[in-house]
Amino acid sequence: MRSFLPIAILIPALLLLLAGCTAPGPGTPDSLATSTPLVTLHAPGSPVQGVGQVPVKKVRVDDIEIAYKELGQGKPLLLIMGYGSTMDLWPPAVLSNLSANHRVIVFDNRGMGNTTSSDKPFSISLFADDASGLLDALNISRADVLGWSMGADITQELALRHPGKVNRLILYAGTVGGNESIPASPVVLEQLTNSSGSARERGERLFSLLFPPIWLHGYPDSRTYFPIPTETSPPESYARQVEAIGSWNGTYSRLPGIRSPTLVLNGAEDVISVPANAFVIGKRIPGAWVIQVPGGGHGMMYQYPEQFGRIVSFFLDS
Repeated sequence: MRSFLPIAILIPALLLLLAGCTAPGPGTPDSLATSTPLVTLHAPGSPVQGVGQVPVKKVRVDDIEIAYKELGQGKPLLLIMGYGSTMDLWPPAVLSNLSANHRVIVFDNRGMGNTTSSDKPFSISLFADDASGLLDALNISRADVLGWSMGADITQELALRHPGKVNRLILYAGTVGGNESIPASPVVLEQLTNSSGSARERGERLFSLLFPPIWLHGYPDSRTYFPIPTETSPPESYARQVEAIGSWNGTYSRLPGIRSPTLVLNGAEDVISVPANAFVIGKRIPGAWVIQVPGGGHGMMYQYPEQFGRIVSFFLDS
């Protein structure tokens, strides 16, 4: 996950792009579908709405106040967001699918969005303890947990540090961290560290890493598939998250200790958390499922939200 660190300098550019800089461009999804027969999933075609209508709640956990939202009823499912992001960036269609049969809880990590921070050094382990504390505060003794990217790192630590709190695990676009993690290619790393150009150019560069080029060509208007962020986070929190990722020693040697049924899920064309990482994780966790989605990038859940939700629901209900 060390390859993810340079995104810190591009997050402000990405947020600016999402706020309305992107305009519809050429390309038709139907014509692309005929040229890529292996990609049989479908992306959304209308502007997306976030979870802004769901009221924000806050609860005291350790030395901070965690902001969270709840949707649906049923078995609890905790969603843990990735680096530099807030709970308003979960795809609405994914939330709609999962909340049909589950009590879905989304929240802002420490220092992000509406969740407060403290002087404690940020770490992946601390984030996992925060998630555990949130479950305690909500009187949830055991929950299914899904984490994306850095959130998948946090989810691994949650399962290892608080095994009694975790039922089923979904590790989406994660790595094991440390020396055993398979890094992104030098070309991708160069793009991540490239801070040249305007804010729009930098944001578009990041989008080209989140989504496969042929898919992005067919869906150039981010407003049709990516929620517009409504929350803001202090710049220092991005930097502190970077430090947390950089100081994480990973879970490779400890993963065999996970006994929760686990789904390792990623896009087959993810260039940030490269697909081979899914098999590294899957081989270390007893009985883990590994599913790779053809045509999916790091932002696969935005590309194919309905199908993503169905895969997760099938695993949770199996």
